[in-house]
Order: sequence, then C-alpha cells, then structure tokens
Amino acid sequence: MKWLRKKQTGQLDTTQLPRHIAIIMDGNGRWAKSRGLPRKAGHAAGAENFRTVATYCKEIGIEYLTVYAFSTENWKRPADEVQELMGLLERYLREAIGQMERDRVRMKFFGDTSVLSAGLQQLITETEEISRRFEGVQVNICLNYGGRDDILQAAVAYAKDYAADKAPILTEARFADYLYSAGVPDPDLVIRPSGEYRLSNFLLWQLAYSEFYFTDTLWPNFGPRELDRAIAAFQQRDRRYGGVSK
Repeated sequence: MKWLRKKQTGQLDTTQLPRHIAIIMDGNGRWAKSRGLPRKAGHAAGAENFRTVATYCKEIGIEYLTVYAFSTENWKRPADEVQELMGLLERYLREAIGQMERDRVRMKFFGDTSVLSAGLQQLITETEEISRRFEGVQVNICLNYGGRDDILQAAVAYAKDYAADKAPILTEARFADYLYSAGVPDPDLVIRPSGEYRLSNFLLWQLAYSEFYFTDTLWPNFGPRELDRAIAAFQQRDRRYGGVSK
C-alpha cells in the first residue's frame, strides 16, 4: 500500500498519482550562469536536486522515476564538462551503494554503458545487483542514452534472435521487451523544466501516450513543490489513448 501524505498545496490527490514519472533534467548550465558560477556548479546543484526529487517521489508513493542524466549527444560537450558529469555520477553511486540498504530504492540504468570507464561500469553493476533485493520505488537513470539508439539496438537484438530462430512473432509488446526499459511500464507523465519544448531524443518509443508538462523553472530549482504542480496538472488531464471520454 502506498504511503500517502497530505500536500501543502491542497491541490494534489495522492490517491491518483502517476505510476511512472520521467524527467528531462535540463537547465543546470543556465542556473549556474545566472549566478556567475561555472557550469560544473550547476551540474552539482542539479545532482543534489535529483536526490531531493527522488526521495520525495519515494515518500509520496511514485513507483517509477526515470531521469535523463546523459544523452548519446552529450559527448559533444567540452571534455572537461563530460568528465565532471561522470565524476558526479561516480560519487553519487558510491554514496548510494552505502545507503541503499537504508533507503530501499532500486536503481537501473538505460543506455549503452559499455563505453564508460571500467570503474563506473563496476559501480553500475554493483548498484543494480543490490537493487534486486529491494521492492519499492525504482529509479531509472538514462546514461549514454538516446531514444533512436534504444530502438535501433532493440531491432538489432530482435534480428539476431530471429536469425537464430529464437524470436517470437513481433508485436509492440514483444518489441518493448528488447528496449532498455524492458519490464518497466511506460511513463504516465514526462516533465521538462527550463523552458524548452522538445524531447531531445528521450524515450521516443515509451512516450507515445505520456502526458507532457513544461515549465520555465530550471532543474536545480525544480523541487517537491514544483513536482506537486506537475502532478496536479496531470490529474486534470483526460487520458483517452485514442478513444473517447467515458
């Protein structure tokens, strides 16, 4: 049974929460620039806010949280910025491993992690192995992830099974089993902070019938109160999935 909590806004119905929320964590650089700080300070603030939002999702009873941490296109950024992002992730995982027994948060990674450093790959493996022992909120971190790459690698994997006479008859549901998100329900709500209005190659297959919420708030400032507003907006939507209202 979900743990329910009365919200300060008075607008949120905690009995009708989205099962799965996806977030494009955007605006770290602009947050830092507006304060005269280096971009790495923005990424550090964004990482800390990720902890806050993930903890809050656990508290109110969200089952799945998926965040866009590093895309296949982010390798185009300056090498020192990429190194800083990877360093932040490594530090976060080391701390998370020490706290997972207490927090009971499962973690899974979507994307091609084979190109990451050996140390980071080991931390990812260890994190996912520990996660298998827990139930509760699952946090999916999209790392070296791209929606088109996700679909392409799934098609290649299916083709290999087909050539080996091991592939089932292809349906949408079976194809989804070849995606990085296999076994995870599609997001109900996708949130993009920072005033941008695009998907940026995020979960292209999985977001087919998700509800979208955009806000000008930069990611480091997108806390629990902002998340409440996004969920409250979601609860006003009429989700018809191509049909008509009941």
